[in-house]
Amino acid sequence: MKKIIRDIKTRTEILLAPFNWFFKNESGSGIILLIFAIIAMILANTAVADSYNKFLHTYLAIGTFKLSILHWINDGLMAIFFFVVGLEIKREFLFGELKSLSATILPVTAAIGGMLVPAVIYMVINWGEPTIKGWGIPMATDIAFSLGILSIAASQAPRSIAVFLTALAIVDDLGAIIVIALFYSNDVSLIYLIYGLLALLAAIVLNHYGNKNVILYIIMGIIAWRAFYEAGIHPTIAGVILGMTIPADNSQCSDKSLLHKIEHVLAPYSSWFIMPIFALANAGVPIEFSGLTQVFTPVSIGIVLGLVLGKPLGIFGTAWFLFKMKILKIPEYTSYKQFWGAGTLGGIGFTMSLFIASLAFTAIPEYLVAAKIGIILASCLSGLIGIIIFKTIKYEQC
Repeated sequence: MKKIIRDIKTRTEILLAPFNWFFKNESGSGIILLIFAIIAMILANTAVADSYNKFLHTYLAIGTFKLSILHWINDGLMAIFFFVVGLEIKREFLFGELKSLSATILPVTAAIGGMLVPAVIYMVINWGEPTIKGWGIPMATDIAFSLGILSIAASQAPRSIAVFLTALAIVDDLGAIIVIALFYSNDVSLIYLIYGLLALLAAIVLNHYGNKNVILYIIMGIIAWRAFYEAGIHPTIAGVILGMTIPADNSQCSDKSLLHKIEHVLAPYSSWFIMPIFALANAGVPIEFSGLTQVFTPVSIGIVLGLVLGKPLGIFGTAWFLFKMKILKIPEYTSYKQFWGAGTLGGIGFTMSLFIASLAFTAIPEYLVAAKIGIILASCLSGLIGIIIFKTIKYEQC
C-alpha cells in the first residue's frame, strides 16, 4: 500500500513539475501579464468595449468612501503591489544583491542613467507642449516582463547578467516611486499628509520595539493610505513606505523574519493576480486606423524613443563608462553585448509605464491613449530587439 501511495506521489510530482516551474519562474508571470494585456486590447476593440469601459468606471463604496473600479485597482490593489516592492527593496539592501556598496554601484548608476536619458529624450521631443508632464513614463522598467524574456531568450547567460537586471529593475522601481511622490501628486493637504506620516511613524516605532503583530501594521497602512489619498499624494507611496517599516531580522535567519513571511505570502498574489488585473484594466486601448496617427504624436514618439533607444543608451552607456574608466571590472563570462541586451530589456516599461501614464494624463484621455499606444509599441520593440541580441550571443562556459 505504501509503495502504491509513494508511486502515485512520484507520478503526481512528475505531472505537476511543469506547472510548478511555470508558477515559480519569473517568465510565467510575464506570460500571464501578456495574456491579460491582449485580452484588454480585445475587449477595448470589440462590441463589448462600451461594457468594458462602463464596468471599469462603475463606482463601489466602502461606507462613505467611493471610488470607481478602475481607481480601486490603480489606487488600492496597486498599493499592495507597491507594498511588496517596498519589502523587496528592503530585503535587497539588507540581505540581497544590493547589500554591499561595491555590488550596488553598477546597478544603481546604470539604473540612474537608464532613467535620466529616456526622460531627457521625451522632454526634448515634447518641449513647450502640455504633454511634457509625461516625462516620467519612459523611465520605468517592468521587472516581470524583462526578467521573463531574459530567462527565455538567454537561458545560457551568466547569472551575473540576471542579477544585474534584477537589481537594476529594483532600483528603477525605487526611482519611479520617488518620481511619483514628487511630481505626480496633486495639491497637497498638509493636515492629511501629517496624519499619514504619523501613521507610518507609528509603524516605524512598532518595528523599533520589535512588534511583529501584522494586524497593527495593516491598521497603520490603511490609515496612511486613506490619509495620503486625501492629502493629494498618490496612496501607493504609503504602501512602499509601509513595506520598508516591516521588521527584518538582521541575521542568518532572515528567512524567518516577518518581512520574509509577508513577502512569501503576498508576492505570488502581486505577480499572479494584482499585476494581471492592472493590465486588464489599463492596457485596453481602442485602435482605429484613423487613430493610428497617434503613434506619430510627440507623446508616443517620446515614449518609444525613450524606452527603445534611451533605456539601452542610459544603462549600457553608464556600465561601459564604469568599465572603460576601470572604476569597475566587467563581471567574468560577460560581455558588452550582454549588457547592451540587458539595457534593451530595461526598455520594457509596460505596467510601470502604464501606471505613471495614468497619473500624468488622467484628465486628458487623448494623451493617455497616445501614451498607452507608445508604451505597448515600445515594450514590444524592446522585447523583440532584446531577444535578437541575446540569441546572437555566443556564451563562454562558466
